[in-house]
Amino acid sequence: MSEPTAQAGGRRARFTLRRVASGDRTFPEDIRAGLTAVPKSIPPRYFYDDLGSALFEAICNLPEYYPTRTESELLRRSSREIITSAGDVRRIVELGSGAAHKTRFLLDELSRAERELEYVPVDIDPHILEKSGRELLTDYPRLRVNAVFADFTRPAQALADSLGEGRTLVIFLGSTVGNFHPPEAAVMMRGLRGLLRPGDGFLLGVDLKKSKEILDAAYNDALGVTAAFNLNLLQRINRELGANFDLSAFAHRAHYDVARGRIEMHLASLREQSVLIGALELDIAFGEGEMIHTENSYKYDESDLLRLASDSGFEIVGQWIDSRRWFADVLMRVR
Repeated sequence: MSEPTAQAGGRRARFTLRRVASGDRTFPEDIRAGLTAVPKSIPPRYFYDDLGSALFEAICNLPEYYPTRTESELLRRSSREIITSAGDVRRIVELGSGAAHKTRFLLDELSRAERELEYVPVDIDPHILEKSGRELLTDYPRLRVNAVFADFTRPAQALADSLGEGRTLVIFLGSTVGNFHPPEAAVMMRGLRGLLRPGDGFLLGVDLKKSKEILDAAYNDALGVTAAFNLNLLQRINRELGANFDLSAFAHRAHYDVARGRIEMHLASLREQSVLIGALELDIAFGEGEMIHTENSYKYDESDLLRLASDSGFEIVGQWIDSRRWFADVLMRVR
């Protein structure tokens, strides 16, 4: 999956894309395991096929869904302070880079130095890596993009041999860390810490704890885009594994569990039914009201962040919070 762009005179390619195999279970294996388990579940990484990625882009523009808008404004206002605090950064590594819209605020600030800069986006969608990477090359003439098609939730594996000389700033924006149970987030971050050198930084975007009303609305928009995003998981199984899910027989459910500090997202079976997954030669029975758990999204407060940093071997050296105190970008360094 690596196809370097040719450069005149033998210079280094400005764009490369390479694949790093995860060694994890495949989509069919995960679907078999998740839908035969009790309770049933599907890993949230499977939201992001082509349609799922497009639906998520639409979600980010919904009035109820504040995280993307809030973090974008935060980065627009604070990128200079963040880069100054991060030090002499020569490389940005982004976990779950997507379309890299928010990354541009940091690249704009770094480009003022008028020197060569490396950007290493890591994502599970090779098409968006190619598209966004080449767009960035047009807008930032001193940038090199070395994209990695890999499971960004395993950064130690995805980034092995990817970090060259010079200071690195790893960014993990958009509150995606909330998809991890907190102990799993600490394990992921410890793996990342093992790759970094003294002075390297880690910028983490986190959604902060707030009222249940605001959080429930953010995941139950009036237009039903989040519901379509959730139901697209079943359509993907139909398309890729020859299943016969009737999407009208399932409903999107999302609520904020105050005690656990997390949004839980499910698909609820609206009646007793049986679904055949042809490629797996598997019949799955559903009871009326039975749920498929598709995502958690943990929310954080100051004590949660301090615990996460401590458990993963980082120290917090700066944080930027919006005026409503809904979202934070937190800068950490190797302890």
